[in-house]
Amino acid sequence: MSIYFEAPGGPVRLELYLPRSEAGFELFDERFVSGDYGLSIREFVSNRRAVWSKREAQGRQQLLYRASVRPLSDRHRRPRKPPGRLPAHGLSNAELAAAQHVLRSVRERSTDLASQIAVLLADLNKPETDANLSLLLAKDDSQRHRAVLASRLLTLEGVPAQAVNGFVLRRLAQEAEHVHWLEIFDNGQWLSYDVDSGVRTLPDNYLPWWRRDNPLFKLTGGERAAGRVTTSLNIQSALQRAGATIDNSALLHFSLFSLPIETRAVYHVLLLVPVGVFLLVVLRNVVGIKTFGTFMPVLIALAFRETELLLGMALFVLLVGLGLVVRFYFDRLKLLVVPRLAAVLIVVILLMGLISIGSHELGLPQGLSIALFPMVIMTMTIERMSIVWEESGAGEALQQGAGSLLVAALAYLVINLEGLSHFIFIFPESLLLLLAATIWLGRYSGYRLTELLRFRALADRR
Repeated sequence: MSIYFEAPGGPVRLELYLPRSEAGFELFDERFVSGDYGLSIREFVSNRRAVWSKREAQGRQQLLYRASVRPLSDRHRRPRKPPGRLPAHGLSNAELAAAQHVLRSVRERSTDLASQIAVLLADLNKPETDANLSLLLAKDDSQRHRAVLASRLLTLEGVPAQAVNGFVLRRLAQEAEHVHWLEIFDNGQWLSYDVDSGVRTLPDNYLPWWRRDNPLFKLTGGERAAGRVTTSLNIQSALQRAGATIDNSALLHFSLFSLPIETRAVYHVLLLVPVGVFLLVVLRNVVGIKTFGTFMPVLIALAFRETELLLGMALFVLLVGLGLVVRFYFDRLKLLVVPRLAAVLIVVILLMGLISIGSHELGLPQGLSIALFPMVIMTMTIERMSIVWEESGAGEALQQGAGSLLVAALAYLVINLEGLSHFIFIFPESLLLLLAATIWLGRYSGYRLTELLRFRALADRR
C-alpha cells in the first residue's frame, strides 16, 4: 500500500485502515515505511488503524505499508467474534421514511432472512424501479454504496450487518481491485453475500481489509492524496523458511525479490519475453514459418495474456484489416515514408479508440483490452504487410500474416503455462540456457521443415 500526498508545511495526520488476521487468513511480516513520522496502531472491535503524524511536513510525501497474508486451512481457521452493539443507522428523517417503505416491500416478498437479503440485494441492483431506493442511493449505485446501504437497512430490521471492503488477490504483481460485500450475523456465524449477484459465498481470493462505510484512509493537513494497493504471490517467505538452516539472507537481498512490488510486476512480464523469442527462433529457423518482423508475434502474445487468446486474435485481425484498407488509400496520395508511417500510426490509435468505444456500447468489456496492443508494432505490421502485398501478392502477405498470428498464439500458450513465470522469476539464471540454445541455433544452416515439404518432388526424382 503506497500513499502519496502534498504537505503545505504544517502538521499532518494520516489514518489508514489495516488488515487483520481473519477466519480464513493469517497476517504476518507487517512492515511500515514511515520516515520521520510518528506511528501508532489502534485496535477496534472490527478494524485496525495506523495513524501517522508529523508536526511539520512540506512537499511531496510518501508512506508505505507492506504485509504478507496466507490462507488458513479449515482446521486452522478461528471463529470470529459475535457483533457488539448495533451501530446507528445514520439516516436522515426523509431517508428513514424511504427506508421503511423499502423494508416493508421487501418483507412482503420474502419468507425468512435469507430470502429477505436476496430480495433486498436484487432491488438494490435495480434502483430505478423504486423511487425510495433512488432516493437512498442518491445517484450513487456503486458496489460500495450498495453494500453500505444494505447494511444500514438490515440494521433497521435488527439484523447485525456491516459492509466489508477488501481487495482481490492476484498471482502476478499488479494493482489490486477493490471489492465490497455484505456481512450478516445469523445463527452464531458471520455470512458473506456478494452485493452484485446476491450469492452467499465469496471467492477465496477476496481479502477483507476494513469494515463499515469509512474510506480506506483519511488525511488531515495535506492535499491531493492518492493511494495504491498492489498484491502479488509472495514466494520469498517460502524460500526463507526452506533455507532457514543456511545463511542466505545476503543472496536474497541481491535477488529480484528485493525490488519494490511495482518493479517486480514489470520483471514478471519482461522475463517471459526471452521464452517467447526463443520459441520464435525455433519456429522461424527450424520449422520455417514466415512472420512479419522479429519480435512482433512475441509482443502480441504478451497482449493476448490480458485479452485472452481467441478474443485477442479476433481483435488483431480486425485492427490489421482496417489498417490495411487505410494504408492502401494512403498509397494513392503518394506520401513520403515517414509521414506515411506517422499517418498510419494515428489511424491505428483512432481505430483502437473506436473499437473500444463500440465494444463498450455493445456491452462487451473485453473489447477494451485492445488498448493493450503495442500500437507502434501494429503500425509496422500494417506497413510491412502492405509492402509484401504489393511486391509478392496477396497470397504471400496473407501467409506471413497467418504465420505471425500462429506464432503469437503458440507463444501465448507457452508463456501462459502455469508456474512458468514464477519459475523464471525465482531462477532468472535459467535464461542463460535459452541464450546458449539460441546461439547454437544461430549456427544452424540445414533445411527447414517447410523446405523439406517444398523440395519433396526433387527428392522423389532421385
